[in-house]
Amino acid sequence: MEELLTVREVAARLRVDDTTVRRWIKEGVLQAITLPSPGKRKKYRIKQETLNSIFTGENHAKRRN
Repeated sequence: MEELLTVREVAARLRVDDTTVRRWIKEGVLQAITLPSPGKRKKYRIKQETLNSIFTGENHAKRRN
């Protein structure tokens, strides 16, 4: 089973703020899985593979045109 990371974990690994990671997800720069959430704020999980692709220079993110 593939490891899923929280927004906070991804932000820490990339050394950016949580808000930046959320913005990248909303802009389609970073792929994420949206979890059901009862509150206003959406909950996301990012695949470890997606994060690895950032470090290796591969781009699996969906980009909006």
